[in-house]
Amino acid sequence: MKILITEDEPIVADELEAIVTDLGHQVVGIAGSSRRAFKLAETTGCDLAFVDVHLSDGMTGPAVARHLSEDAHATVIFTTSNPRHVPADFSSACGILVKPYSEHSVKSAVAFVVDCMETGRSLRPKPRTLELSPAYAARWKVS
Repeated sequence: MKILITEDEPIVADELEAIVTDLGHQVVGIAGSSRRAFKLAETTGCDLAFVDVHLSDGMTGPAVARHLSEDAHATVIFTTSNPRHVPADFSSACGILVKPYSEHSVKSAVAFVVDCMETGRSLRPKPRTLELSPAYAARWKVS
């Protein structure tokens, strides 16, 4: 799976990259700003993206998530320490992983979301640390 990381904190981005690479996925790039995320999505494409709500150019994560989901056809997981900043419609993202998160919570979220992406439905219990959007919960038949 091709994964884009949109995170302006280098240490957090590097840790997330190490976790998803350890799972066997390919990180196609790390973007700290909306402009860089848009460029990477255009040039590399991605299947899944982790998007922080607050990037180096401000509260641009929701716009990035909407673009990646609707225009680049990627599945998006928000990463944020303040989930109240995620719009009610989740900006078309599938869910939220609240910071600080553990390696286990990232691995569980990725496994769950990848299964759902590949099969169109939930094959395992949703991780407690992943808050799904109502739209994706219905799409993937998660109760």
